[in-house]
Amino acid sequence: MADSNSEVTFSIVTHYGIIATENSGWTKELNLVSWNAREAKFDIRSWAPDKKKMGRGITLTNVECDTLRNLLNRHFPSSSTPQPQNSQPPQNTHQTLDIPLPTRPVQS
Repeated sequence: MADSNSEVTFSIVTHYGIIATENSGWTKELNLVSWNAREAKFDIRSWAPDKKKMGRGITLTNVECDTLRNLLNRHFPSSSTPQPQNSQPPQNTHQTLDIPLPTRPVQS
């Protein structure tokens, strides 16, 4: 882990998409990020509009991201979205995640 006094550097290698947008303009995103010039990992966190500040987040290796994708697809299949009683069906339906994984192994 980096010393709390050391500068953290990052490079967003691939932007996959925005998960949510706050009223403040901050966005929760899924990206492939290289932290401190290391091998890039999947990253879910909130970012300021200028991408100079970020919130706490989670990084995932290829294996962890693949496991998460499988869990989400298993628990939220696109063909059977659970509906609360007495509600209208949603306008947007869940879709199966199809995130391409880099072919190089990512070190933990």
